[in-house]
Amino acid sequence: MSSGKVTTLTEAIARFVHDGHTVYLAGFTHAIPFAAGHEIIRQRRRNLILARATPDLICDQMIAAGCARKLIFSWGGNPGVGSLRAFRRAVERGELEIEEYTHFAMLSRLAAGASGLPFFPLRSLLGSDLPGVNPQIRTIRCPFTGEELAAVPSLRPDVTVVHAQRADAEGNVQIWGIVGDQREAAFAASRVIACVEEVVDELVVANDPNRTMVPGEVVSAVVAVPFGAHPSYVQGYYDRDNQFYIEWDGVTATPDGYAAWLDAWVHGVRDRQEYAARLGQGRLAQLQTPTRYTAPVNYGTFS
Repeated sequence: MSSGKVTTLTEAIARFVHDGHTVYLAGFTHAIPFAAGHEIIRQRRRNLILARATPDLICDQMIAAGCARKLIFSWGGNPGVGSLRAFRRAVERGELEIEEYTHFAMLSRLAAGASGLPFFPLRSLLGSDLPGVNPQIRTIRCPFTGEELAAVPSLRPDVTVVHAQRADAEGNVQIWGIVGDQREAAFAASRVIACVEEVVDELVVANDPNRTMVPGEVVSAVVAVPFGAHPSYVQGYYDRDNQFYIEWDGVTATPDGYAAWLDAWVHGVRDRQEYAARLGQGRLAQLQTPTRYTAPVNYGTFS
């Protein structure tokens, strides 16, 4: 039975992502929601607080497009290449507020938000330079041992966007390969947009339940967006486009460069299908991955 959650990316962003929202873009290296980020740019959202562990090209593109007033993050760069030029320019010009954590601290913030807790205690930040530049990192005394601990506030995004291999119409999202922050980010958010390579029958999901990382109960919209994570990769569907990351460094060497790229590849196409067509069949074919199935698992139960 359809829940009415299946929609288009244009409709999902228009309905759930509004100016001033805190938007969490989930996915650690793998399955980064680039298509959703591009649609946010296309709909000209403004004054967003972007939150992401390892903000890479998608945040750089959204910052270049003028979508963000603040970035909450842990490490930022063009992986394997260098700096994020739009991000760096915006910070140096005082146009972008930043709030930096470690990867573990970012996940701890999401875990607190998902658990309905106001903060999360941890040891790892003490002794680092981060408390000196981020006033959100506080210290507390353990009520049991008296030891001093660091504490970070919960993170509760207005919207979390995940990209994954598949989901059913009810929004039960299945992910395999590298699993990052998708589950915690989804449970912490008020709304979740699930972008997937394909929407499948509920029996497909039910036959392999342990791959369901985000349950339908927390998902607001399900969107089929094939190739929606490019230039990142989706395990079993397509490989990472390493050349794209190298090219982005050259594209963003000047402000005119990234403005021209956004005009051609975001504002100049209507949707992800046109984006893929512009990339061309040759480049898409280079990113196709060989088929390699795992051994089957016996889910047999007693009657």
